[in-house]
Amino acid sequence: MHNPWFGRGEPDQGAAVRLFCLPYAGGSAAAYRGWPALAPGGLQVCPLELPGRGGRIGEPPLSRMRPLADALAGALAPHLDRPYAVFGHSMGGLLAFELARTLRRRELPPPAHLFVSGAAAPGTPRNRPPIHGAPDADVLDELRILGGTPREMLDDEELMALMLPTLRADFSLLETYEYRPEPPLGVPLTVFGGTDDPLVPVRVLDGWRGQSAAGARLRVLPGGHFFVHPAAGEVMAVIAGTLGGYLSRGLPPQQAGEGGR
Repeated sequence: MHNPWFGRGEPDQGAAVRLFCLPYAGGSAAAYRGWPALAPGGLQVCPLELPGRGGRIGEPPLSRMRPLADALAGALAPHLDRPYAVFGHSMGGLLAFELARTLRRRELPPPAHLFVSGAAAPGTPRNRPPIHGAPDADVLDELRILGGTPREMLDDEELMALMLPTLRADFSLLETYEYRPEPPLGVPLTVFGGTDDPLVPVRVLDGWRGQSAAGARLRVLPGGHFFVHPAAGEVMAVIAGTLGGYLSRGLPPQQAGEGGR
């Protein structure tokens, strides 16, 4: 049975390591369509499709963090049978963090590494006014400020009417999020930031260090809030280098045997 959470099809048995990728607000699994070509052998990129976008455009989007993290944990549970990492940009970075905490509460296998990109540390006060209940024009203005949506899409009234419920849900998820202190994750953490990001300046990234008991590092790359697109090759190089030890080991013998049948 097809799992709708996997935008490019469910993970196969041929990968040594899986990289689950979570999109930014208003984004879909398509945000990572170029990543599989950048990944080294043995690393399978698995873009995740959230409700209300892409192939799931007909489903109601989720507008609260905890139900979304719970649903994601349930969808991923059957696919945590080998080393895996989670990457998320902007909203996706915060979701990746809450997903890792949800997996810990469920006593499921933890990620080998957590990659957070363009997301302020949990508990950082928001520096933008709430807009999930604002008029349509204000929501579109916010998208223009964010800079990640092509102008031709913003000017397409029919497309924007289709996407506005999902955009509002994503903004609601971020604007209603309440950080609840828990012990630091036992998962190493890499945080990416953009040198010229007006929404998540580098200074608000340092708070992530307190969220990992296994160590955290910061990598700053050139660009604004959506630096992750032009710097995709550099981001993947960091990910591949970080996971290199797992990739060099390959699959356990029993899994290698299953993949070769």
